[in-house]
Amino acid sequence: MSQEYDVLLRGGHLIDPKNDLDGICDLAIKDGRIAAVGPKLTGKAKKDLDVSGLLVTPGLIDIHVHSYGGYEGWLFPDQHSLPYGVTTVVDTGGSGWKDFADFKSTIIDRSTTRVLAFINIVGAGMTGPPEQDTSDMDPIPCAATIKQYREHVVGSKSAHFGGPGWESAGGAIEAARLSDSIAMIDFAPRPTRSYEELLEHMSPGDIHTHLYASHIPLLDENKKVNDYVRAAREHGIIFDTGHGGGSFWFRIAVPALEQDFPPDTISTDLHKSSRMRPNATMPVTMSKFLAMGMPLQEVIYRSTHKSSKVIRRPELGHLSIGAEADVAVLERRKGSFGFVDSGGARLAGEQLLECQMTLRSGRIVWDLNGLSRPSWDDSGDYRQLD
Repeated sequence: MSQEYDVLLRGGHLIDPKNDLDGICDLAIKDGRIAAVGPKLTGKAKKDLDVSGLLVTPGLIDIHVHSYGGYEGWLFPDQHSLPYGVTTVVDTGGSGWKDFADFKSTIIDRSTTRVLAFINIVGAGMTGPPEQDTSDMDPIPCAATIKQYREHVVGSKSAHFGGPGWESAGGAIEAARLSDSIAMIDFAPRPTRSYEELLEHMSPGDIHTHLYASHIPLLDENKKVNDYVRAAREHGIIFDTGHGGGSFWFRIAVPALEQDFPPDTISTDLHKSSRMRPNATMPVTMSKFLAMGMPLQEVIYRSTHKSSKVIRRPELGHLSIGAEADVAVLERRKGSFGFVDSGGARLAGEQLLECQMTLRSGRIVWDLNGLSRPSWDDSGDYRQLD
């Protein structure tokens, strides 16, 4: 008997870094999970789709977004993730321990996108005064919230602190240690606290985001990657892109990549302003790395499998048989394109990634050109969308 599937994607260029797959391959989905992977699969499917000429990858994982709170205008996850191939996002500190239950009930539980979170070291998160109240930075309730909501919470977050001390970054790191999790740190150096000191405070698995920001001394005065930064990576510190509206500069990223210092993870820091001028969606941010010379397979790896390992969700970010069927179908367009960084500078590129289709848990939730839909003149009753 031939196998019956719910969805069969035929003839796409499948890239699955975890399983070392990189070539033309079919992908079959049944009951929300990957059922088969291989060349020229036999069987019938409710939706048998020709995706030849397109890339088929694990659903993209964006580990730095803003889906809750007041800072710089957060964005609802589904509308700003699923059309871009992103099936999992991690909100970075929109909620503190005081309002995480509200975040869960209003956003996480109501989203098709898988929404995870870093808990802000500030109890009020980003919904109150902008993260400067040191009296509200308490690692104990922060850690307790992380432990209480393990299914949804990745770790702790420190961000945007302008004071002279270590209450914010140090508190987030302590909360991570108390909860056996990880910390993500958005850091602004001050005369009383240096970037080198921060990296020394962090533990293996902790994340420094905004790697290529202009205020981060990644490079020395000769445009060389600082030795202490390389030492931190060797120690196990993770370096995340966190593009954002002001934290991704070609003048830093290009020389760093030329010196073999890529980000561990590609992420957007997506919010209202970063969505505009720098157009920091995942496919465009990934395309910027292609324009800077990163191979496509590395771009996919740092947007899927590597990201899942960093946030300690190894069940995500791959297309293994039995895995939940989160899938991105991307077009790699060739032509003349231009990409803008956070400072307004332009870099020319010859490749642009565009999402054609997104599947979340086996269900087609985005279909840019209606590849899964019948033609209007022979579809009969096509009012049913699923």
